[in-house]
Parts: sequence; C-alpha cells; structure tokens
Amino acid sequence: MTLHIIDIARISPAGYSDLLVIPLTFLDLPWLLFHPVKRVFFYKLTEATHEHFHSIILPKLTLSLSLVLRNYLPLSGSITWDQNEPKPSIVVSPNDVVLVTIAETNADFSHLSGYGQRLVSELHSLLPKLPVSNESATAFSTQITFFPNQGFSIGVASHHAVLDGKTSSMFIKAWAHICKQQLENVISLPENLTPSYPWSLLKDLTGLNEKTIATVRSLREDKTNIRSLTPFPAKELGDDVVLATLVLSRNDVERLREQVKNDSPSLHLSTFVVAYAYAWTCFVKARGGSRERSVSLLFVGDFRQLLDPPLPATYFGNCMFPVGSYDHKAAEFTEEKGSFITAVEILSDLVKGFSSRKIETIVKEVADSFHFQRGSTQFGAIAGSTRLGIYESDFGWGRPVKVDIVSIDQGEAISMAERRDKSGGVEIGMCLKKTEMDLVKSFFNNGLLR
Repeated sequence: MTLHIIDIARISPAGYSDLLVIPLTFLDLPWLLFHPVKRVFFYKLTEATHEHFHSIILPKLTLSLSLVLRNYLPLSGSITWDQNEPKPSIVVSPNDVVLVTIAETNADFSHLSGYGQRLVSELHSLLPKLPVSNESATAFSTQITFFPNQGFSIGVASHHAVLDGKTSSMFIKAWAHICKQQLENVISLPENLTPSYPWSLLKDLTGLNEKTIATVRSLREDKTNIRSLTPFPAKELGDDVVLATLVLSRNDVERLREQVKNDSPSLHLSTFVVAYAYAWTCFVKARGGSRERSVSLLFVGDFRQLLDPPLPATYFGNCMFPVGSYDHKAAEFTEEKGSFITAVEILSDLVKGFSSRKIETIVKEVADSFHFQRGSTQFGAIAGSTRLGIYESDFGWGRPVKVDIVSIDQGEAISMAERRDKSGGVEIGMCLKKTEMDLVKSFFNNGLLR
C-alpha cells in the first residue's frame, strides 16, 4: 500500500498554559517499559471527497481534540525522570502538544477494516509514532488517515504507564462526544466520560513504589542507566505476520457454556471466561510442538473498586492488576476431550479469586509474569475487554466499522471486544504468522460445528 504523510499538526489543550507535574503511582510503574498500546478505528464514509475531508472532517477532529485535552491534560505531556526524584512523573509544560499525523492512502479500506487476515505491517502504517528516549517518553499521539471515497481511520498510540485500556477507551469516547456535539465554546462531557484525578487516595503506605521500581529495574538487560525510559526491545516481525479477528456469536458463547455447565455448575462462566478459554485452547493446539512444553496465561483485572478506599470508575491512570496461571504443560490444553474445560476451570478460579487479592501482592504478580513469560514457549494474555464499549466512539459520522488493537503483535496477546452489532457476542483478535493463523481459524471454526 502507498501512504503519503500530508502534515503533522501540533494540537495543544485549549486555553491551558500552566505547568503540571504528576508523579506516577505504584499502579503505573509496572507498565513503565512496555511498548505503546496501539489501536486503529475505521470509519466508513464513501462520500468523503478530498474537499469534504480537509474542510469538514479534519477541522472537526482537530478542534475537538484540542477541546477534550483540557479534561485529559496528561495526554499532552511526557514522562520524565528527574535525577533528584525517586520515581518518574508525567510533566505537562505550557507549550506541550499532541502530535497528529495527517496521511492519505490508496489502500483498500474494506480489506484493512475487515475481519480476515491482514498484514500487520499495513495496519502499522495507519498508526503514529510515539517518540521515546532515555530521558523522555511521549504520552500520546494520533494519526488520521484519509481513504478517498472510502472513509478514514484514527490510529492512536499511548504510553501504558500513563493510562490503561479503560481510561484510553474513555478518552476516545470523550473525544468523539465533543466532536459530534461540536461544543466549540463550552466543554460539556457526561459524567461517565469525565476523568477524575483522586491521587490523594493512592497512598503508598507499604513502600510499593520502591518495590515496583526495583522490580522494573531488575527486568532490564542493560542496567547501566537505571533511569532510562527506553522500552524493552521490540519483537521483530516477519513479512508473513497477519492480524485477524475471530467472532463468537451470543449463541456460540451459550453453546460453549453449556458444554461446561452440566458437569461443573459452580464454575464462573462469564462470557470473558468462556471466550478466553476457547480461544486459548485453539491457540495452543495450533502451535503444536511438544506436549510437555511450558505454557502460561494471564489477564489483568480492574482494581479500582477493590482499593480501600475505592477509586471512582472514571479514575485517570492505570489500575489494572495482573492475574496469571503459569507453567502448565501444553498437553493440558490439547487433549481432544477436556482441554476447553481445563482452561475454563483455570480462568474461573482466577476470576473468583481476584476480588480477594491484596494490592500488596501486585509487585510479586508483575515479577512472576515476567519470569514465566521468559520461560514459557507460549504466553497468552488478554488486551481489551468486552466491557469497554469501543464501538460507541461515534465522532459524528457513525460508529466505527472495525476497531483493532494492533499492539498485540508485541507479545502473544489476544485482544477482546464486544461485537459491533451489540448482539452479545465477542470479537477476538490474534496476530500470528499466516500458517499458524490458518490453523487457529481451523480449530476455532471446526470446534463450533460440534
């Protein structure tokens, strides 16, 4: 595909000219060296001519971004780690801006926004860079790509230590709300899209900041610059790596649930557990290899309501707690009978035990996840959620026809979202080599026919 960079706009928060310094919390610090979270939103608009895009669509998007940044100020800043400070901070200076790359492509919109296999390299062309160095890490950037007479996409990249998936989704919907309403003089966001910053509630009474920083430092291969903000080395991807979205309908989920319910009625059989367990077993079977090889799986849960005192649902930042089950044998998930039920049982126990976990154990969970990730031949994790409502992001030209989390290419993560048609099903994204993706889809589809 051909992509032309037209411009790089510098969008500042409307009317803001002060200095803001926000120290990262012990909930942000575990994500300090992670790669950016990258998502692309596709909007179909066949009447989008060049004139319409540049005179109507683009000005509305950039103006509304400037307006909404007044509520989401940390996104216009960057992470720095002052030599005299014990931990990094998000710093928003008077002249800070969000970089917006404006691009145009001749690519096939329908293909790139579809559910089938797409080259991940082509999806990356729709995403912005997120500048990072030893001394500074940009919080957020975006790219708006025009597909003449087809539509446009909005690609976003955000630093994981600044915000989690829940906050990121809330921001996108807030930006869309402002754009659709065109409130040029007064920003009026609904309560559920207005971020809150109750940092005083996050008191570090148990030394978690120091313990988390020590853990993050220990994971670095290069320990010569312990304050460096450069992320872990990026995974090199071949030309045959594709991203595809598998779909479970409401009926599919219910049929899978029934396979387990009769024998194990006490299990936690949420849509999340059923969908993750099914996708995971297909994933492990497709990888093949030794039945004795070590595999591990993990997800993160929202800890906002489990803190004492609890944080509001609209808390800006990270408040996700890692929960994993490690060092299993691949054979547990590849047996013809029982593999799916085994995965359900493991995930059910993790979900049911989540609410009883203590925040003091977060450092150990982070360390364990990295340790087993390095030792496992296959390490699954979940990005996104069916509860984030990503398809509610209507900027005034309709809901997105597709949303992809492209950053799952940097691990063996599986993305998850609600179905666009709100039918109660699940969209499951995977990024694999084409040969392995073909196998996953075969196991996935054939299993639903039983």
